[in-house]
Amino acid sequence: MAPEFQKNAMYVSNELENGDVQKNFDDDGREKRTGTLLTASAHIITAVIGSGVLSLAWAIAQLGWVAGPAVLFAFSFITYFTSTLLADCYRSPGPISGKRNYTYMDVVRSHLGGVKVTLCGIAQYANLVGVTIGYTITASISMVAVKRSNCFHKNGHEASCSIESYPYMIIFAVIQIVLSQIPNFHKLSWLSILAAVMSFTYASIGLGLSIAKASGVGHHVKTTLTGVVVGVDVSGTEKVWRSFQAIGDIAFAYAYSTVLIEIQDTLKSSPSESKVMKRASLAGVSTTTLFYVLCGTIGYAAFGNNAPGNFLTGFGFYEPFWLIDFANVCIAVHLVGAYQVFCQPLYGFVEGRCSERWPDSKFITSEYAMQVPWCGTYNLNLFRLVWRTTYVIVTAVIAMIFPFFNDFLGLIGAASFYPLTVYFPIEMYIAQRKIPKYSFTWVWLKILSWTCLIVSLVAAAGSIQGLATDVKGYKPFSTHQ
Repeated sequence: MAPEFQKNAMYVSNELENGDVQKNFDDDGREKRTGTLLTASAHIITAVIGSGVLSLAWAIAQLGWVAGPAVLFAFSFITYFTSTLLADCYRSPGPISGKRNYTYMDVVRSHLGGVKVTLCGIAQYANLVGVTIGYTITASISMVAVKRSNCFHKNGHEASCSIESYPYMIIFAVIQIVLSQIPNFHKLSWLSILAAVMSFTYASIGLGLSIAKASGVGHHVKTTLTGVVVGVDVSGTEKVWRSFQAIGDIAFAYAYSTVLIEIQDTLKSSPSESKVMKRASLAGVSTTTLFYVLCGTIGYAAFGNNAPGNFLTGFGFYEPFWLIDFANVCIAVHLVGAYQVFCQPLYGFVEGRCSERWPDSKFITSEYAMQVPWCGTYNLNLFRLVWRTTYVIVTAVIAMIFPFFNDFLGLIGAASFYPLTVYFPIEMYIAQRKIPKYSFTWVWLKILSWTCLIVSLVAAAGSIQGLATDVKGYKPFSTHQ
């Protein structure tokens, strides 16, 4: 936050001749960063591997054995490639010794400037708000799924087992109010590591159940090279729209550019942040691609063209019920951590702007030391407490009012995927490296950019059609998702 920076900068200027300052502060006067390859990889995996991994069987079913895995690998490469371009832009004008940029907007301001900075802010923070609302809904669905799983086990698979999700949204919000008092990204590594472990756990459970189902005696489902069959499984129009949605779901499943710069800002400066971030991106994207391909292809082999949207919360499996319960608990715990990974940049943005706007306000800038049992000293900031609590409550209320909000996420993803994951990284790389117009490198980067724009537009069209269909058939108290 700005007050912390001012305080640290004054300390540096007053104590410059003291050699200890080099041990406690970085070159920008901020407290020395301690992030490593492990913590950065954990942040990336937490941000990327969501419960959507369990819906990839549905996406593969729409595209088939050929196009499905091909699209998965294509977007894993695109995401990794553009993330390396973005990592080099953390410092400007050079990636090694330039000035640090603390947020995505700062990076765009340093390299491109103008109205693009505002467009970047709108795309990034609208996406972050949308994701946190969506995570509130998804976490409540997972918690409801535990109750429903027990109900099905007790009363049979045909029982209605209708359970409202509102109480679980409130529980999730209370947990987030507490965790939102974690001051910044730098203090979040333990939660990201826990969330990453949870994501591996439930993805592995889903994978194991799929293998068991696919290898079961007498198991036979229909799978094809091109996915669902027109005239048998779906109509021609449905095939087109579903394929668009599937491509969009896969493309957005890799996106973590909204938090990449904030993750990179947690890394210690030696070795260089860009080098470590590229390695973390490779580790994170490779790991997620492995799980995505396994869960998607083996899930498709298990369920065929009738693959459910989510084979844990959507009850592709009913037994063993205790394992389904455990997997859904893991999803909820993972989303607790993922919520924080996505909302911390938003918290930091608002608090930084308010500190700049009202630097003399004690309500905004003052901190009060408190002793917290088992946690040591905690610096309480009243503005942080009020603002973050209000934000969590508002997102929870929106989730309750619009429980089909998840249907909007595909549209939000389509709107933010292209500018944040592709357009800005490519444009900033061209500006930073001063790549000549119409040179070979410039041309193929532009071709990649325009191709991804077309994918975003196609996915947006599929999301709008899917949203219209889902809202039309929405039942207020239905929890079977």
